[in-house]
Amino acid sequence: MEELDEVLDKYANSQDLMDQIRYVAETLSLNFDRWEEPYVSGPGLYFLVIAETDFESYTDALGENVWPVDRCKVVSDSAEKFRQVAKDVAFSRDGAIIVTGDGTIQRQMVRVRSPNETEVPEVADIDYPDWMGTKHMSALETSLRDNVLWAVTLSEEDGRVTSYLNGTYQDYPRDEIGGRWRPHG
Repeated sequence: MEELDEVLDKYANSQDLMDQIRYVAETLSLNFDRWEEPYVSGPGLYFLVIAETDFESYTDALGENVWPVDRCKVVSDSAEKFRQVAKDVAFSRDGAIIVTGDGTIQRQMVRVRSPNETEVPEVADIDYPDWMGTKHMSALETSLRDNVLWAVTLSEEDGRVTSYLNGTYQDYPRDEIGGRWRPHG
């Protein structure tokens, strides 16, 4: 069994990985210009970055909803490939995309089951803000699981990008994405 320090070292790059995923979600949000149109959905994504490939105990496969690993298997292999495949998936598929701590993307997209209080006692203490839909509530709950390092969502409703860690979240409505680096135009 690995010592705790070895496990932490193995996933020390999880912040960089989460930053890469969040950057792609923000880019897709900013590049979509039809948010205000009625009956139009923008790109939507739900990423889970996990420490191990053992996620079957709390997920269900979503059939034909798959990440095309033949086009992009690892987040960090090519930023452009990852962005393009994420864009395609964001407009055509549904479910959570599982990424292991080393950046490997799992082919099968999944539905994530909500933890019960026996599995994750802290789930009883979650206070959900009014803006959270099903995807965001799932990400917040799932971020409490032991092997989940991060979660990142892009809302197809309004372009909001949110990152989740240990039952907390950092939310960026579309008009706040990019902060002082945001292009103005």
